[in-house]
Amino acid sequence: MINIKVNGKAYQLAVDPSTPILWVLRDTLGLMGTKFGCGVAQCGACTVHLDGEGIRSCISPVSRAAGKEITTIEGLDVKLGKPLEQAWIQEDVPQCGYCQSGQIMAAAILLRDNPNPTDQDIDDGMSGNLCRCGTYQRIRKAIHVAAKLRT
Repeated sequence: MINIKVNGKAYQLAVDPSTPILWVLRDTLGLMGTKFGCGVAQCGACTVHLDGEGIRSCISPVSRAAGKEITTIEGLDVKLGKPLEQAWIQEDVPQCGYCQSGQIMAAAILLRDNPNPTDQDIDDGMSGNLCRCGTYQRIRKAIHVAAKLRT
């Protein structure tokens, strides 16, 4: 049994400790917001927060989360999530939408740590998240908008 906390709720799970967090979230807990992209931690679609830090859930075993807090897109703090959601809509960021939960989770960490990022800060902070549709300019603009909405 593995004890984890997801979005503020405690779970005791009878899963193989080597199961990637992504599959525990999606298949065991039914949280579908975290996406499977590449399966090798290269695209960022599966980004979640583990004790406040962004991780790639597709390669992180659930044993890594034992006794820790996982936050998914469904549980993102409204103080970060709502401004990002509004900015994403305002700037028409999503196209296919597949990368969006990972992009938003990465952007949330960026804005939490740097409430007024420069273009370079955003490029650096978001560099590990790929967008198949190439909406990087809109993502950058949306992060600036979200930063203003948070103030």
